[in-house]
Amino acid sequence: MLGWLEGAACGAGGGLIAEAVVTFGRLKAWQQARHTARATEAPLPRLDMFVDPLADSLAALLRVLLGGVAGCLLHAQVTGVYAAVAVGASAPALLAQVGRAATPVEAPHGPGSTDSSGPHTGEATWPPVR
Repeated sequence: MLGWLEGAACGAGGGLIAEAVVTFGRLKAWQQARHTARATEAPLPRLDMFVDPLADSLAALLRVLLGGVAGCLLHAQVTGVYAAVAVGASAPALLAQVGRAATPVEAPHGPGSTDSSGPHTGEATWPPVR
Protein backbone atom coordinates (compact mmCIF):
# COMPACT_ATOMS: atom_id res chain seq x y z
CA MET A 1 0.00 0.00 0.00
CA LEU A 2 1.31 3.43 -0.94
CA GLY A 3 0.98 6.65 1.00
CA TRP A 4 -1.26 9.33 -0.47
CA LEU A 5 1.70 11.45 -1.59
CA GLU A 6 3.42 8.49 -3.28
CA GLY A 7 0.14 7.51 -4.92
CA ALA A 8 -0.38 11.03 -6.23
CA ALA A 9 3.19 11.28 -7.55
CA CYS A 10 3.05 7.88 -9.28
CA GLY A 11 -0.41 8.64 -10.66
CA ALA A 12 0.80 11.97 -12.05
CA GLY A 13 3.76 10.14 -13.60
CA GLY A 14 1.35 7.71 -15.22
CA GLY A 15 -0.65 10.61 -16.63
CA LEU A 16 2.56 12.11 -17.99
CA ILE A 17 3.51 8.80 -19.63
CA ALA A 18 0.06 8.53 -21.22
CA GLU A 19 0.33 12.06 -22.57
CA ALA A 20 3.80 11.32 -23.96
CA VAL A 21 2.29 8.37 -25.86
CA VAL A 22 -0.45 10.63 -27.29
CA THR A 23 2.13 13.24 -28.31
CA PHE A 24 4.27 10.57 -29.92
CA GLY A 25 1.25 9.49 -31.97
CA ARG A 26 0.78 13.05 -33.24
CA LEU A 27 4.46 13.38 -34.11
CA LYS A 28 4.38 10.01 -35.86
CA ALA A 29 1.38 11.15 -37.93
CA TRP A 30 3.29 14.33 -38.86
CA GLN A 31 6.32 12.25 -39.85
CA GLN A 32 4.19 9.97 -42.03
CA ALA A 33 2.54 12.98 -43.69
CA ARG A 34 5.96 14.46 -44.44
CA HIS A 35 7.18 11.18 -45.96
CA THR A 36 4.05 10.99 -48.10
CA ALA A 37 4.49 14.61 -49.21
CA ARG A 38 8.12 14.01 -50.12
CA ALA A 39 7.20 10.96 -52.18
CA THR A 40 4.58 12.91 -54.13
CA GLU A 41 6.58 16.16 -54.21
CA ALA A 42 3.73 17.96 -52.46
CA PRO A 43 4.34 20.80 -49.99
CA LEU A 44 5.55 19.51 -46.63
CA PRO A 45 2.96 19.74 -43.85
CA ARG A 46 3.77 22.01 -40.95
CA LEU A 47 4.02 20.69 -37.42
CA ASP A 48 1.28 23.04 -36.22
CA MET A 49 -1.17 21.08 -38.39
CA PHE A 50 -0.69 18.14 -36.01
CA VAL A 51 0.16 19.78 -32.68
CA ASP A 52 -1.62 22.72 -31.06
CA PRO A 53 0.77 23.90 -28.34
CA LEU A 54 -1.80 25.70 -26.18
CA ALA A 55 -4.56 23.09 -26.33
CA ASP A 56 -2.18 20.15 -26.10
CA SER A 57 -0.34 21.69 -23.14
CA LEU A 58 -3.59 22.27 -21.27
CA ALA A 59 -4.74 18.72 -22.04
CA ALA A 60 -1.39 17.36 -20.83
CA LEU A 61 -1.59 19.38 -17.62
CA LEU A 62 -5.12 18.15 -16.97
CA ARG A 63 -4.11 14.54 -17.66
CA VAL A 64 -1.22 14.82 -15.18
CA LEU A 65 -3.51 16.40 -12.58
CA LEU A 66 -6.19 13.73 -13.10
CA GLY A 67 -3.52 11.05 -12.78
CA GLY A 68 -2.32 12.57 -9.53
CA VAL A 69 -5.84 12.86 -8.14
CA ALA A 70 -6.69 9.27 -9.11
CA GLY A 71 -3.43 8.03 -7.57
CA CYS A 72 -4.15 9.95 -4.40
CA LEU A 73 -7.76 8.77 -4.15
CA LEU A 74 -6.88 5.13 -4.79
CA HIS A 75 -3.60 5.00 -2.85
CA ALA A 76 -5.04 2.56 -0.32
CA GLN A 77 -6.18 0.16 -3.06
CA VAL A 78 -2.95 0.00 -5.08
CA THR A 79 -0.18 -2.21 -3.80
CA GLY A 80 2.79 -0.95 -5.76
CA VAL A 81 4.32 1.73 -7.90
CA TYR A 82 3.41 0.00 -11.16
CA ALA A 83 -0.25 -0.16 -10.16
CA ALA A 84 -0.27 3.51 -9.17
CA VAL A 85 1.31 4.48 -12.50
CA ALA A 86 -1.32 2.40 -14.32
CA VAL A 87 -4.09 4.15 -12.36
CA GLY A 88 -2.63 7.51 -13.32
CA ALA A 89 -2.29 6.57 -16.98
CA SER A 90 -5.89 5.43 -17.12
CA ALA A 91 -7.26 8.22 -14.92
CA PRO A 92 -9.45 10.01 -17.50
CA ALA A 93 -11.19 6.78 -18.50
CA LEU A 94 -11.30 5.51 -14.92
CA LEU A 95 -12.82 8.69 -13.53
CA ALA A 96 -15.30 8.92 -16.41
CA GLN A 97 -16.41 5.36 -15.64
CA VAL A 98 -16.84 6.23 -11.96
CA GLY A 99 -18.89 9.25 -13.00
CA ARG A 100 -21.21 7.04 -15.07
CA ALA A 101 -21.62 4.42 -12.33
CA ALA A 102 -25.19 3.68 -11.42
CA THR A 103 -26.52 4.43 -7.98
CA PRO A 104 -27.74 1.41 -5.98
CA VAL A 105 -31.36 2.30 -6.83
CA GLU A 106 -30.59 2.42 -10.58
CA ALA A 107 -28.36 -0.66 -10.63
CA PRO A 108 -31.03 -3.29 -11.42
CA HIS A 109 -32.40 -1.31 -14.38
CA GLY A 110 -29.47 0.75 -15.64
CA PRO A 111 -28.54 4.42 -15.28
CA GLY A 112 -31.38 6.90 -15.70
CA SER A 113 -34.13 4.37 -15.08
CA THR A 114 -36.71 5.22 -12.40
CA ASP A 115 -38.99 2.22 -13.00
CA SER A 116 -38.85 -0.18 -10.07
CA SER A 117 -40.96 -2.88 -11.74
CA GLY A 118 -39.59 -5.76 -13.75
CA PRO A 119 -37.70 -8.95 -13.08
CA HIS A 120 -35.52 -9.00 -9.99
CA THR A 121 -34.12 -12.50 -10.23
CA GLY A 122 -30.54 -11.36 -9.89
CA GLU A 123 -29.75 -12.51 -13.43
CA ALA A 124 -28.56 -10.01 -16.00
CA THR A 125 -30.58 -9.79 -19.19
CA TRP A 126 -29.58 -8.44 -22.56
CA PRO A 127 -30.92 -6.14 -23.76
CA PRO A 128 -31.74 -4.65 -20.36
CA VAL A 129 -35.40 -4.96 -19.44
CA ARG A 130 -36.96 -1.63 -18.51
